[in-house]
Amino acid sequence: MKVTIENKKGLNKDIKVFVDKKTLNNHLNEKYDEISKTVQLKGFRPGKVPKEVIKRQFGKAVFGEVLDKVLKETSSKALTDNKIKPAGQPKIDLKTFGEDKDLEYVISVTELPKINLKSIENIKADEYEVTIDNKEVDKRINEIAKNQKNFVEVDPAKVANEGDLVTFDYKATVDGKDFKGNEGKNTQLELGKDLFIKGFDNQLLKTKKDETVEVQVTLPENFPDKDLVGKKAKFECKILSVKKPKEIKIDDEFAKNLGAKDLNDLKTLLEKQINEEYKNSLKLITKRQILDQIENFKVDEIPENLIEQEVNILSQGLSEEEKKNKKKEFEAKAKERIKVGLILNEFGEENKIKVEENELQGEIQKQLRMMPGQEKFLMEYYQKNPSAVASLRGTIYEDKIINHLITKAKVTKKKINKEQADKLLKEQNEKDIKKAQEQNASKKETTTKKTSISKKSAPAKKKQVKKVSKK
Repeated sequence: MKVTIENKKGLNKDIKVFVDKKTLNNHLNEKYDEISKTVQLKGFRPGKVPKEVIKRQFGKAVFGEVLDKVLKETSSKALTDNKIKPAGQPKIDLKTFGEDKDLEYVISVTELPKINLKSIENIKADEYEVTIDNKEVDKRINEIAKNQKNFVEVDPAKVANEGDLVTFDYKATVDGKDFKGNEGKNTQLELGKDLFIKGFDNQLLKTKKDETVEVQVTLPENFPDKDLVGKKAKFECKILSVKKPKEIKIDDEFAKNLGAKDLNDLKTLLEKQINEEYKNSLKLITKRQILDQIENFKVDEIPENLIEQEVNILSQGLSEEEKKNKKKEFEAKAKERIKVGLILNEFGEENKIKVEENELQGEIQKQLRMMPGQEKFLMEYYQKNPSAVASLRGTIYEDKIINHLITKAKVTKKKINKEQADKLLKEQNEKDIKKAQEQNASKKETTTKKTSISKKSAPAKKKQVKKVSKK
């Protein structure tokens, strides 16, 4: 095999590959020999079919298969031997080919730019260690206790108040008529949470055991029978029991029920858990610091085909006019994204970072644990969407690269308390929200302008402003 490289404009190269006919014929003969051992043709014993007969019968198919194999092997070798990393799929242009002929073809390829990783040495980052005091641990324990309420039945003469658990049977009607699913048995509501139908809870306050009460509510938008949405419904409720929350005693027994040895052990476990939560959250800030610095690195040239692909992703959902107006802006963003990706990938390759199958499966299992009841759906999603698996692998790969980068960076370890950690996380969250809003506003700008122009001739309408409660 002979390879000649012709440099074209920028990162574009033409790689001319020559494979002599002897090499090609050897591959063909190997394939014919392989076929002769298994093929069965009328009039010939197995394994005794002459080569010429096989060629007449299967020649075209065999040549196509062999040509494809030789092209894959030789093109891959040509790129590897010359240390050319293609940006996207190379194009192959066949010049001469055929049985008992030399094979000549040209690989047209856009090469990935050479990345200088020396600047990596100058990266600085902060690593945070959070000190969790006993107060925070006690707060977490109290929250757990609050969510593990035990309810005990009260004197039948006692009325139901907010926070009580009311059990009841009901029968509902709309305009005096029954409807599908209008009856319920042993329905339980913790009064004050308003988890059934809006406004239902309040009408059960001050009720007693064995009392029958009528509740009137408007059926919500998510009601199964769409014909009944927005209609007034009457619920005749028979109160079966009223239970009040029993105070949970926080002691060794409480801790044991949660899987700990005793209360002190529970506190130790929770301290570690809270620390881990903050560690994972603050690690994202460290990651952001590194990525921000990488964005400032210089890469001489970004492949045009990669820019085009990224611009297409950024401009999804926009009209052709909007795409045209935003082209330069999207190109700039695309270049930044691609640049960061190229640098990280180069660093990953240089340090032989790979995503093992067990790491991928481990992340999927982690996601399954976080979605109880949705395990089957999630597994089917990954099985049916290879692109989703590839995306997950890419996320793991990036995290591994960043983690390795941290070992190479000039890291300043900082011990901070919970309040300082919360402040840092809040600031980072605000930055992320602002960035997302800017990107969203940028994408919508053209559409907004277009809408404004169309409304110029229309009379102005008074805007209704919704009051938003501060939390």
